[in-house]
Amino acid sequence: MQYPIAIEWGDDATAIGIQIPDIPGASTAGDTFEDAYNAAIEIAHILLEELASNGQTVPIPSSARTHHDHPDYAGMGWGMLEIDITPYLGKTEKVNVTLPGFVIQRIDRYVRDHNVKSRSSFIAEAALEKLTRS
Repeated sequence: MQYPIAIEWGDDATAIGIQIPDIPGASTAGDTFEDAYNAAIEIAHILLEELASNGQTVPIPSSARTHHDHPDYAGMGWGMLEIDITPYLGKTEKVNVTLPGFVIQRIDRYVRDHNVKSRSSFIAEAALEKLTRS
């Protein structure tokens, strides 16, 4: 899933800060953008694991537009952070799904071309995206 990130650009004396508005407490910084971005991935996984282990709901990403006009993020840049949240959604269950051959071929091509973990991961993420828009 892609989480919007708010980026506070630093200068020679100040680190670059990144906040993930959809994950409570997810805020980090680094001397370079790459350091801050990697730290954001790490803190996202730590906090999502903590939420899941405490039985709390894992937050689904919203649109960057949702947060853009919030005063806490005034003047910040925006980006996206790709996080695989499936490990935090609970035990997997096997289901039997019937799909048209054309759809399966398109899913498999997408999985291969976009380096997605598996057909199941693709379907789970597509379902989550659809459910968050409802």
